[in-house]
Amino acid sequence: MPAVSTALVIGSGASGCAAAVLLAQAGVAVDLVEARPAPSTTGSGITLQGNALRVLRSLGVWPQVRASGYAFDSLGIRLPDPSATLVAELPDVHTGGPDLPGTVGMSRPELAAVLVARAREVGVALHWSTAPVALEPDDDGVDVQLAGPEGTTGKRYDVVVGADGIHSWTRRAIGVDTEPRPVGMGIWRVHAARPVDVVRTDLVYGGRCHIAGYCPTSEDSLYAYLVEDAQDRSGLSREEQLAVFRDLASSYHGPWDAIRAGLTDETPVNYARFETHLVDGPWNRGRVVLVGDAAHSCPPTIAQGAALALEDAAVLAELLTTREAADDALWAAYTERRLERVRTVVDSSVQIARWMLDHTNREEADVAGVAGRVFELVTAPA
Repeated sequence: MPAVSTALVIGSGASGCAAAVLLAQAGVAVDLVEARPAPSTTGSGITLQGNALRVLRSLGVWPQVRASGYAFDSLGIRLPDPSATLVAELPDVHTGGPDLPGTVGMSRPELAAVLVARAREVGVALHWSTAPVALEPDDDGVDVQLAGPEGTTGKRYDVVVGADGIHSWTRRAIGVDTEPRPVGMGIWRVHAARPVDVVRTDLVYGGRCHIAGYCPTSEDSLYAYLVEDAQDRSGLSREEQLAVFRDLASSYHGPWDAIRAGLTDETPVNYARFETHLVDGPWNRGRVVLVGDAAHSCPPTIAQGAALALEDAAVLAELLTTREAADDALWAAYTERRLERVRTVVDSSVQIARWMLDHTNREEADVAGVAGRVFELVTAPA
């Protein structure tokens, strides 16, 4: 019998939907609340490495992810020269095991739609335009006040899962004072047509940006990105943002020439500055617990953010549905299985970013070694 029979999940992102689905599959009655009025339809793309795919398979959505996304098994490294010289082709580490691809690229809105559909299918009660305004945990559960379209209502749950992102309301509500801090980098992203010769992620280090990269997200689409020193780009119109992206991208060639030529005035573009944080200690306060970006974040220099969030959900759901009690031993086990694994990935991702910001030479910046150790770590199931 699960340690809990009712659960509230706050947030409909990857970790929130994953936690909700896994709990519901085990017979827990789950409410999922989301402040937005509907599933996200914006965003560019997401890179899902093997350990993320392993969790998605446990959710029952691997066939949909495989059909909607674009799978590949290698990484290319190119020079920022006029020929975009290919200097390395690196086989992906199959961090999800040999029966899954090394990587799948996918549209973020498409992944959100797949996860929300699965949540509905397994009986999760989804409440849009609804957010918590108060939590009162005690030894046996949590009293929650929820503000929604019909006003504020109260309900009691055995456990509350805070999956509400990097600027988590839940984290602050339970008195955790950890806040994200700037990394010093910003990223431009576009979602665009996939040229026929883009069949995997290729990265260019250097040139006008720290990184120029792209990832196919379907047979027809990709997302392309440029990483620069963080700047305040908030005053730019969408047209000005696209002009900046085109200008920065003009110094990169090879497949970038076709990507740039395929951009239109309607191409979605966004800019974000990297932040990082890690709740250093238990991720729960009583029966309120954090997962995903609510507990940790890092720059995507190793592309493990989504995988870590999904792993959090899987480990938490496993403990809540296989243990007999939601007691101190359960929460200690959650911390033990997640904290140091996540710390290694966060610290490694930030270290690579710092090497780029400091323009550390290649002999001193052991990017391949640091990333390799992370991939070895996350290949073992969480």
